[in-house]
Amino acid sequence: MLRIVSLDQAQRFITRKAVRLAEAEQIVAPILENVRKRGDEAVLEYARKFDGLQGTDLAVPESELEAAVGRVAPEFKKALETAAKNIREFAELQLPKETWFTFPDGRRLGQIIRPLESMGAYIPAGRYPLPSTLLMTVIPAQVAGVKTICITSPRPSVEILAAAWLLNEPNVFRIGGAQAIAAFAFGTATVPKVDRIVGPGNIYVAAAKKLLAGDVGIDFVAGPTEIVIIADDADPRHVAADMLAQAEHDVEASAILLTTSQSLAENVVQEVERQLQTLPTAPVAREAIMNNSAVILCPSIDAAVEASNRLAPEHLAIYDASLLPKIQHAGSIFIGPSSPEAAGDYASGPNHVLPTSGAARIRGGLSAADFVKIISVQELTFDGLSQLAPAITTLARAEGLEAHARSVEVRLGG
Repeated sequence: MLRIVSLDQAQRFITRKAVRLAEAEQIVAPILENVRKRGDEAVLEYARKFDGLQGTDLAVPESELEAAVGRVAPEFKKALETAAKNIREFAELQLPKETWFTFPDGRRLGQIIRPLESMGAYIPAGRYPLPSTLLMTVIPAQVAGVKTICITSPRPSVEILAAAWLLNEPNVFRIGGAQAIAAFAFGTATVPKVDRIVGPGNIYVAAAKKLLAGDVGIDFVAGPTEIVIIADDADPRHVAADMLAQAEHDVEASAILLTTSQSLAENVVQEVERQLQTLPTAPVAREAIMNNSAVILCPSIDAAVEASNRLAPEHLAIYDASLLPKIQHAGSIFIGPSSPEAAGDYASGPNHVLPTSGAARIRGGLSAADFVKIISVQELTFDGLSQLAPAITTLARAEGLEAHARSVEVRLGG
C-alpha cells in the first residue's frame, strides 16, 4: 500500500538514489570494445544472444516498414498524425534562431545555426514498445535539419515500424542494448556512425551511453522514471491516476505526492488501492508504489516546493499555477487539473524524453536544440578593432601570449 510519511521522515524519498551503473558498466564495457573491433559481426552475435534476432539482417527492409503501415489500425495512424503535428509545432518553437547585432563601436556579432549531420534514436521495445518515443526523438531532429536519422529497437513492434515509415525515416535497425549504442558510436558496415544518440533504455543502455559520451554526443544518462505532484486541493482520483500512470512503467519507478492536507493524503492512498484493483499493469505498478513511492505531508506549501526542487524530478505536476515562479528544477511541468502527465507523454507537443536521476538540475527535456550547433560569428571594422586593441593587447600580455597582442597591432600599423 502507498505509505503516508511526514517530511522529516521522508529523507529517503527526497534524497536522490544513486543510479547503480558501476556493475552495468563492467558488463557492457567488453561489449563496446568488441563492437568497436569487430563491427557487424559482433553486433549480430549480441543481437542473436540478447534480442533473439533471427537471420543475418540487422537492418529492417523498407518493404517490412511499408507493410507495417497496412497492419496498424486507422485509429493508431490518426493518433500518430495528431501527436506528430503537435510535437513538430513545439519543436519548431524551440529551435534556436540565427541572429545578428550591429553595435555603434564597429562590432557586428551574431550566431548561425547548423544541424548535426546524423543522429541515432534508441526506441525501447521490451515490456512496453514505445512508438511515441520514436516521434519524440525523430521529429525534433527532422525539425533541426539532421540529414541522416537512424532508429534502432531490439524487437520493434508493428506500431514502431509503421511510425518510422509514416515519418519517412527508413533507416531502422533491429538491435538493442549496449551493442546498438556501440554500433551508433563507432559505426559498422551496416550501421552509420552518428553524432548524437538519444532515447531512453534499460540500465545497460544507460551504462553504454555514459561510457561512450566522449566518443559520441548523448542526451543524458537515464534512470528510473519519476513524478512529483504538489497539491493541497485536488481530486484524489486524478492524483492517484497520475501516480499509477508513472508507477506502471517499471518496478523501479517513483511517484510522490507532496501535500499539506491530511485528508487529501488519506483519500489518495485509498484511491490508489481502489484503482489498482482493475489496473492491468497492477503487478508492476503495485511494486513501484510499495517500494519507491509515498505521500509526504509537508508543514507548508513552500516546504513542499523546496523538497521538489531538491529532488529535481523528471515530471512535476502542480495544481496551483502561482507556484511556477518558485520551481527551479524539473524536467517538464504540468499545471492544473486538466494537464495529466500522459498528455505530455503522447500528444500535447513538449518532449517526453526527459532528464531523470536529478539531471533536471542541469537541463530540461530533449528538444530540437539538441540537434543543432549554435556557432558564434564576429566581424569587426577597422575602427572597431582599434577601440578594442588596448584591452586585447593588455590582457594578452598579462597572460604571456605575445603573439596574440602582435596579431592585433600588425593590423593597426603597430
